[in-house]
Amino acid sequence: MTSPKPKLEDIEIQLLLEGVYRYWGYDFRNYALSSLKRRIYQFIKKEGFTSVSDLQARVLHDQECLERFLLSLTVNVTSMFRDPSFYLALRKEVIPLLRTYPFVRIWHAGCSTGEEVYSMAILLEEEKLYQRCRIYATDFNERVLQKAKSGIFPLKQMQEYTQLYLKAGGKESFSEYYTPGYDSAIIRASLRENIVFAQHNLATDSSFNEFHIIICRNVLIYFNQTLQKHVHELFYNSLCPFGILGLGRQESIRFTSQDHHYQELVKGEKLYRRLN
Repeated sequence: MTSPKPKLEDIEIQLLLEGVYRYWGYDFRNYALSSLKRRIYQFIKKEGFTSVSDLQARVLHDQECLERFLLSLTVNVTSMFRDPSFYLALRKEVIPLLRTYPFVRIWHAGCSTGEEVYSMAILLEEEKLYQRCRIYATDFNERVLQKAKSGIFPLKQMQEYTQLYLKAGGKESFSEYYTPGYDSAIIRASLRENIVFAQHNLATDSSFNEFHIIICRNVLIYFNQTLQKHVHELFYNSLCPFGILGLGRQESIRFTSQDHHYQELVKGEKLYRRLN
């Protein structure tokens, strides 16, 4: 029996992703295909292209088009103190562990536009730990990183964030952490002092430090099993003994080769402690 003939659209998408990787260095080849397809065709419709091959020709020759394409493939759905019970668990169970270290290194991988990074900074500030912490916030998309680095968010979102902050065990008035200006809220400068924003591609780049905490929430769900396996190995090798890994609600270390090297720290909150 002969194998079924592959769909032409799947071949086109594979060629597009291979071209983007080989020429520009951005690797989407192991992203979950179903959601990737959907975003590619949304971009094709928005930009007025006739086919995936038409898109490929433009993306490989036009860097501005590439940047728009990268933004369309990046899922930037985030908020400050998203899933407040996660931050409450950090406050109650992880903060006491961090107090035992003279200096704390934290990696927010796939930080997107930075809301969760600043949430961590606020939590650490309230627990009197921020001054001995360094937060590394990384994403593969430079334009998204620049937005995160600015620390400027729509003012209209602050009311929602205030409610999430309070549910996360916030101890102060949330308005103390930003300055309103026209339609924007600017995160307090002191909260940005110990944050390093940098480009890092989880698909292609290696470990760059040893961390006490790695937070990567709602990123792995967009990867296929091959890339998830690679990233779990990267995180494991980047954590110090007894370091903490925080994942998103729909993500898990179950069925990974590192599963037995972790202890679930808080049931249901996807917080795991690496065993020595």
